[in-house]
Amino acid sequence: MKTKDFFGKIFSLKLWANLFAMLLVVVLLCWGVKFGIDIYTHHGEKIKIPDVRRMLFADAEHVLNNKGLQIVVSDTGYVKTLPPDCILEQSPEAGKEVKSGRIIYVVINSSSSPMLTVPDIIDNCSYREARAKLIAMGFKVGPTEYIPGEKDWVYGLKAGGRSLHNGEKVSVNDMLILQVGDGMRDMNDSIIYADPDYYYDEGSDSSAHNGYTDPSVQHGSTQEGDVDEFEVVTGPE
Repeated sequence: MKTKDFFGKIFSLKLWANLFAMLLVVVLLCWGVKFGIDIYTHHGEKIKIPDVRRMLFADAEHVLNNKGLQIVVSDTGYVKTLPPDCILEQSPEAGKEVKSGRIIYVVINSSSSPMLTVPDIIDNCSYREARAKLIAMGFKVGPTEYIPGEKDWVYGLKAGGRSLHNGEKVSVNDMLILQVGDGMRDMNDSIIYADPDYYYDEGSDSSAHNGYTDPSVQHGSTQEGDVDEFEVVTGPE
């Protein structure tokens, strides 16, 4: 190829047009990707989360949806002074800035008090241990009722005047009464005395009846004129 032809192709209008078109496509592609990512991630968008606590769930859902936010119930609680479906907590907290479409998790108030299972404390542990277990689980423990029995031992559990048993479901609002031994034995308790057992052989002497043995028998002597036969052995002189 001659030099003239080489430079002619380099400075050709068609070549530079193609290069410009390729560069324009690359620029448009980069700009489109960036614009699409900004739209997808809501770049630069900030929405202040409203405070929906103490609102009913329907009202809170309406407020959040108008802000472009979603609401999801994550858990339930119970506050006696608040109506059912009232929002107790929210996450993220009110006042934070988020992007549209963000999910706000809420805890709503239950329509009834939660039921908890009575632990295995009746006739199985001491007063201090039983009281600590009940309080840790969220039960309300009232004044202790003392009954005759081993001191500080839990013999029963009552709520609302009725006796409970291990594993029973009880409302957390019920006041539990522990029935604990006072260390005093009831006078009506019967004590059984058992006579000691003695070995008796029908062929033995009648004097061994009722656990009694004749001293003469113990020393090897006989009765009714019987004579023991002994062999006299003389030692060396």
